[in-house]
Amino acid sequence: MSQRAQRFLEAARRPVPEGTFAVGAGLLVAGLTAYGFQILAFRALSKESYAALNGLWVIVFVAAPGFFLPLEQEVGRALAHRRAQGLGGGPLVKRAAVVGGAVTLALVVAALLGGQALVDNLFNHEGLLLAGFVVALVAYSGEHLARGTLSGNGRFGPYGLMLGSEGVIRLAACAVLFAVGLTSPGPYGLVLAGAPIAAIAVSMFRQRGLVTPGPDAPWSELSSALGYLLAGSVFAQTLGYAAFLGASVLATSDERDALGGFIAGLFIARIPILLFQAVQAALLPKLAGLAGSGRYDDFRAGLRKLVVIVVGIGVIGVLGGLTLGPWAGELLFGSKFTLGNRDLALLAAGSGAFILALTIAQALIALGGHAQAVLAWLAGIVGFLVVTALGSDLFLRVEMGFLAGSLASVGMMTVLLAARLRAGAVPSPEILVEALEAERLGLGELG
Repeated sequence: MSQRAQRFLEAARRPVPEGTFAVGAGLLVAGLTAYGFQILAFRALSKESYAALNGLWVIVFVAAPGFFLPLEQEVGRALAHRRAQGLGGGPLVKRAAVVGGAVTLALVVAALLGGQALVDNLFNHEGLLLAGFVVALVAYSGEHLARGTLSGNGRFGPYGLMLGSEGVIRLAACAVLFAVGLTSPGPYGLVLAGAPIAAIAVSMFRQRGLVTPGPDAPWSELSSALGYLLAGSVFAQTLGYAAFLGASVLATSDERDALGGFIAGLFIARIPILLFQAVQAALLPKLAGLAGSGRYDDFRAGLRKLVVIVVGIGVIGVLGGLTLGPWAGELLFGSKFTLGNRDLALLAAGSGAFILALTIAQALIALGGHAQAVLAWLAGIVGFLVVTALGSDLFLRVEMGFLAGSLASVGMMTVLLAARLRAGAVPSPEILVEALEAERLGLGELG
């Protein structure tokens, strides 16, 4: 087992696991500043321009965590394993950089080939946003590789600094654009794309000894499950933003103006995710500790407890959407916010079900069900498409589709998880550690 996982499991038996404060603080700052960016952009731009900007936001945070977060996790795991053996990780990082560079190049080529479709359907004919997307792909590829290198070396302080500084830099630059009265989405998109580059510079300043000489790294050292992890991550991020993607594609020219308010409502509905991150920091490390000590009955009981808490957070979100949602929307986003109680409640319900799917997915992966988790996420996307196709009202159909798709993933994952538990599958503490870290970071990037 890797040194990082051993440290994590040992720390899980203590009140505060290693790196919790640094990474948790970074995620909290990232989440809060994401809302600040959205609020200022909504107030500065027209609804159509705001919708175009969020076309970039969504496609960036589907592609970047979807394609690069699994690579980050594998780099961190493999580097920690090398450190435990006293081996340098330089060749491994170089190998990962080749993989990340190849993935980035493929995504950039795909973005350029499909650029006109993106500009017409997501970016509201704002060509500068396409440039922002290309810059963001390169920037986030580098940032995730840097994050994996930091975590694999146990440097959680700079890791948390990278998470938090990206959000702060993005918000500060957005505030400047807001103050000077810019009303075009292009510059805001470039701020979104360039913030990771500045965060890398801030957090990596004076870091030494991260890449040391060592034995050659075979491709297999980055895990045979990387393909499944990548596919599952992409599918999960796609489902998480399915409501926005569906509304953007289906909206007519007359409905484009209302799309901006719908996006603001989607961010309101995601507020329970911030609460869920606090629950994760307290409970999920304990699950890893239970698995590591062989207390499998307690592991199952702890998982059931976590599911109950997640359901409770979802219920709170739905009730909040029904009662306080429009008020909160106007308070944060101003008088332009017009989304109603029903829409906010349905979006909150979909978000709650999505969080539940994420939670069950990590337990399934910990039991070796990587491929099954991918199928469950795919089932959720299919469920979204089917339900959305049956409706006619733009927002209602994507809201119901998001809820149905998330519940479909929850249902399939629950069945698959129960089958593995009945078959006597034993949770792997090391895989569980990596899965929980991936989920926590992925949630932070959902915004």
